[in-house]
Amino acid sequence: MSKISKFFKGGGSAASKGRGGPSPQEALARLRETEEMLSKKQEYLETRIERELAIARQHGTKNKRAALQALKRKKRYEKQLNQIDGTLSTIEFQREALENSHTNTEVLKNMGYAAQAMKKVHENMDLNKIDDLMQDITEQQDVAQEISDAISNRAAFGDEFDE
Repeated sequence: MSKISKFFKGGGSAASKGRGGPSPQEALARLRETEEMLSKKQEYLETRIERELAIARQHGTKNKRAALQALKRKKRYEKQLNQIDGTLSTIEFQREALENSHTNTEVLKNMGYAAQAMKKVHENMDLNKIDDLMQDITEQQDVAQEISDAISNRAAFGDEFDE
């Protein structure tokens, strides 16, 4: 069974069938294999087109029938080449979409993991205790400021005597 027929008929590893579908890595690998196979076919068709064009030039005006046949074959090969180009574009788009989806899934998993970690860190914190602590800190900062102000004021020796 060819790679393409396996691809479209769902032939694949037993592990992917048991889970209900292929993993993103398996699907990406298959898409890359298909891209590679189509690229090789493109190269083959391009060489065939060049060969048919050379045959048409060779026969030129001496054997018009052979030249026309070569040009018709060249036209068919070009049509196949255009189809392959379209298919490759579609496969590239699908591969990129799958890669983006896989990346988004991984990002979402990691964000969920981070959210769980934050939840665990915050579960030992009580909002009322935090408010009380912040009030204590503010009060102590005020006391420290008063002390600092008292120390930094110039001592007015003799100016404050009450007669």
